[in-house]
Amino acid sequence: MTTKNNTTNTNWVDVTVPLRNGMVVWPGDIKVEIIRRVSMDRGDICNNSSINMGVHTGTHMDAPLHFIAKGKSIDQLPIDVTVGHARVIEIKDKVSIKPEELKQYNIKRGERIIFKTFNSPRCWEIDKFADDFVYITKSAAQFLVDAGVKLVGVDYLSVGSPFDPEDGMKDVHDILLGAETWLIEGMNLEAVSAGNYNLICLPLKLINTEGSPVRVILQPIK
Repeated sequence: MTTKNNTTNTNWVDVTVPLRNGMVVWPGDIKVEIIRRVSMDRGDICNNSSINMGVHTGTHMDAPLHFIAKGKSIDQLPIDVTVGHARVIEIKDKVSIKPEELKQYNIKRGERIIFKTFNSPRCWEIDKFADDFVYITKSAAQFLVDAGVKLVGVDYLSVGSPFDPEDGMKDVHDILLGAETWLIEGMNLEAVSAGNYNLICLPLKLINTEGSPVRVILQPIK
């Protein structure tokens, strides 16, 4: 594939968390259930499976409708939001993403920003929910909105923490989704480094739904 930078590098990296039975989900969400309902091993003519899970399972997107009552649903996603150039920024803070750390990156209007944190090499190794994951603070969320970012991606199941009384999960979502900053949550970025990438991320076209599982791939731009 030829990119805008005239590179022919085809080293795409899949940063999607595999869906499987027993995987970690957000507390209170339904467990993943993948069942082979028709099986050639049992003498059936073919194999046919079913999936039962929430739309915010594993690597997924949040549409504004997730927290904004009249917000856009996932089927209203403009394709150019999740296909194109993206920048991976590695966060050193092991607690939260704060504007003080972001100011050095000269984030510009229209960028797609993906945060690689301490979550990637740690949280996806276990099937228990990691309640101490690195999250975005309200002030950092506002910083990103003020900068005009159109997409934010993180490497665990939410941009905001449900455990911080000052930087609550709802507040962070309200700030970002209220500005129609679309969100990718639940990536595993352990295999990628900070830098510039081509991004492809496509949700299922679920009508009037606030989120969707996605497949996310990144291609380094050199």
